[in-house]
Amino acid sequence: MSYNVNEKGYYGEFGGAFIPEMLYPNVEELRQNYLKVMNEPDFKAEFNQLLKDYVGRPSPLYFAKRLSEKYNTKIYLKREDLNHTGAHKINNTIGQILMAKRLGKTRIIAETGAGQHGVATATVCALMGLECIVYMGEIDIARQAPNVARMKMLGATVVPATSGSKTLKDATNEAIRDWISNPVNTHYIIGSVVGPHPYPDMVARFQSVVSEEIKSQLKTHEDTETPDHVIACVGGGSNAAGAYYHFLDDENVNLIAVEAAGHGVNSGESAATSVLGKMGIIHGSKTLLMQTNDGQITEPYSISAGLDYPGVGPMHAHLYASGRAEFIAITDDQAMNAGLELCKLEGIIPAIESSHALAVFEQKTFKPDAIVVVSLSGRGDKDLETYIKHFNL
Repeated sequence: MSYNVNEKGYYGEFGGAFIPEMLYPNVEELRQNYLKVMNEPDFKAEFNQLLKDYVGRPSPLYFAKRLSEKYNTKIYLKREDLNHTGAHKINNTIGQILMAKRLGKTRIIAETGAGQHGVATATVCALMGLECIVYMGEIDIARQAPNVARMKMLGATVVPATSGSKTLKDATNEAIRDWISNPVNTHYIIGSVVGPHPYPDMVARFQSVVSEEIKSQLKTHEDTETPDHVIACVGGGSNAAGAYYHFLDDENVNLIAVEAAGHGVNSGESAATSVLGKMGIIHGSKTLLMQTNDGQITEPYSISAGLDYPGVGPMHAHLYASGRAEFIAITDDQAMNAGLELCKLEGIIPAIESSHALAVFEQKTFKPDAIVVVSLSGRGDKDLETYIKHFNL
């Protein structure tokens, strides 16, 4: 079975491009060009040089000694939190801004939930001198104020989404409306492995640098290129797609996807798409989606602004449906406790998104000699307010 996208834009039965006719030319232009452009030697050279000198890659693969002792297994953290802008999101925005320039686009739009993708997009637009408009839910603007300030400092215009749940889903809707109104000069930088084909595949390829580095770094640390387990949090799923990419076809590597259970999977306040979702179409692709019996999208909830998406990228829907990846749902409390534990054991303050992945160690036992790689997708600066409130610090 293949876990990569096929030529029609599908992962198994998930994926495709379900878009308004007005967007067809844009998406088609991208589909026809993205692989060709990504394979050009000039493009590769510029992308790799920026990842190295601007982002600071390769990000370290750090053996977490005290965490490993506590859980009696070998835990490695892939330190995406050390990238410029503080998360894995920059890998994709660098790739997409280079793509946009080669397609002659002069205006960039993006959506953002936690703000990390918005910051990463504003960053590369400043770097390349392009206009940047970021759509962000009103609720997320309130709970991620430091990131909003960063985007403005970087020259971006932040537009609040005031409809629906006023979070990521609604910001995405607004961005798509903008794109329909400005099809010729605008490129939409989608921040996750969601949206119409070719976005899920393109974003996964730009993020695949993460698993590429894990392989070579493990060779140094453990004299093997293959971990036993790779753990990553999944909202839309871009950091997970990057961490899994080069291991997808190696069935010896157990892939663990961690979703936000919020107040509990059956509490009515959750974002555990794999458990609660049914097949549906959201933002241009067919995937697993939290919805009512008559197909209305239900509002997701998570303490983490980056995981409260009502769907999951089509690659992850396929990994779930095929049984290739193990999906685990982690509650707000479990995630927050795991985040604080990493602070106290390793001196690293993780993003709350990443804390969900770390919470797996309380739920599941690993063999003492197992090599477990956790994607530490972002740093916790943006979440200090939430940590302070939760723990009364």
